[in-house]
Formats: sequence, C-alpha cells, structure tokens
Amino acid sequence: MHENYQDIIKKWREKRIQTREDYIQSLSSYSIVFAYNSGVIENPEVTYHNTREIFENGKVVNFTGDLRTLYEIENQKKCYEFILDKISDKAPISRELILQIHKKLTQGTYDENRWNKGERPGTFKVHDYCVADGQGALPDEVPGEIDELCEELVDIPDKGDNIFKAAAYIHCKFENIHPFADGNGRVGRTLMNYFLMTHNYPPLIVYNATKDKYYAALGHYDKTGDVSKFVDYMKDSMEQTWEIKPTQENKLENLIDRSGETEQQKDIRLDRFDQNLER
Repeated sequence: MHENYQDIIKKWREKRIQTREDYIQSLSSYSIVFAYNSGVIENPEVTYHNTREIFENGKVVNFTGDLRTLYEIENQKKCYEFILDKISDKAPISRELILQIHKKLTQGTYDENRWNKGERPGTFKVHDYCVADGQGALPDEVPGEIDELCEELVDIPDKGDNIFKAAAYIHCKFENIHPFADGNGRVGRTLMNYFLMTHNYPPLIVYNATKDKYYAALGHYDKTGDVSKFVDYMKDSMEQTWEIKPTQENKLENLIDRSGETEQQKDIRLDRFDQNLER
C-alpha cells in the first residue's frame, strides 16, 4: 500500500525525532535495505543476506567471495553509525564532513591501481578520471567546487519543494563534480539522505531495481542542469521506501522453529531468499 510522499513526511515529523536513539528506532527497518541497495547498485556481489548478517551480527559465516565486498558492506554500517550523531546535531554539510563520510565508506576498498597512483580514502582525487558525458571536475578544481556546493546549502527555507530540490541538487551536483577516485555514488546517496534528515524529512532508498530511472535522472541533470526529473524520482522512491508493510512480528519466519539448523543450511536457505528478493 503506497502513501503520498507528503503524508509520509507528515508522519515522520509527528515522531519528533531528535536523539540518536530516536533515529535508530525510526530507521530500524530502513538501514539494512538502504545499505544493501546502495552497495549492490555498483557491486553485484553485495547480497541482502550478507548485508543483514554484518549489520546484525558483525560477520558473515562461510563467505567465499571478494573480500572487498565485505569491506564495502562493513563500511556502510560504520558510516551509518557515524552520521547518526551528526544528523542529531544537525551538523551542516561541509568539506570536512564529506571527506569523513568518504573515508568511512571506502576504507580498505581502493584497488592496487588507484592506491599506486596515490589515491586514498578520505582525500579528493589526485588524478583525472573519465566520467560519462565528459563530466567531472579536474583535481585542482575539486576543493573549490565542493566548498561552493556546501555554501549553497546554507539557510534553505522549507517551502514548497525546496528541500527536495536542494537534496536533489546535492546528489546531482556532487556526481557531476566527481570529487573522488572511487565511491562517489555511495557518498552522493548518503549526502542526499543526510540533508533530508537534517531538515526533518525521511530518507529514501535508491532501489537497485530502479537504477535505470535513477541514472537517467542524474544524466538529465548533467545535460541540462535541471533537477526536476531527479526530484520526481526522489518522491517516487520515498513512497516506495516507506510503503506500508506487515510488521516483522507477523511474518511466518518468526513463528517457525529452526532449532538444529546448521550455519550451512541457514546460508543456503537465506541465499535462496535473497535470490527471490533480488528478482
């Protein structure tokens, strides 16, 4: 059952979320799904099962894939925990915050090629990288472009679609600047939601299943400077994110006795569940 995005915003504000604990409670069903989709949209090895295991248990048993995938998922968790306090304090988006978020999201994930070129998590790119449609600022332009972006975000009045437009602009402009050697998409999606939440709006999920529309909206901005298509995408995604679903207590899985199940059997069962979820 879908609700209008305006009703979703109203209900979010009625919760009067202020503290870290308030956010943890309100985002309990959101954080894992966001981390999974934000990861898998760029790395198909990321699974919902592994994301949930790391968020809930801090580890994945019997993992046989690329370790970079585990680092990416673990980094999503660390970044989520890091920004909760920042959001509670309504800390403005700044160059320092962007660098901190990037370091949290990319620590241990840079490949040997980038590392040998001098690229590091938590620092702006030192080399120019080819981006679709010729987008991307030159390395020596990046600090100034980022500072200008941060300055534009000060004192945005909450009228009409202003907050949506500003959040869309953050993500679109950030990807257009392409300030890092890697991890730009993950940082951009995090900044978009960070801005929404610091302005008392609920965050949204960029679903892997809608990535074609997502990239098309980003591409439209690159070609025209217009954020309207991305704003429309955000509103649709917010409605999908906060779609009314049965509470966890009502799910059959919580009623089933699986005592005696081995870790291997559990992995097989959850992997099968992930395959159905990702279709």
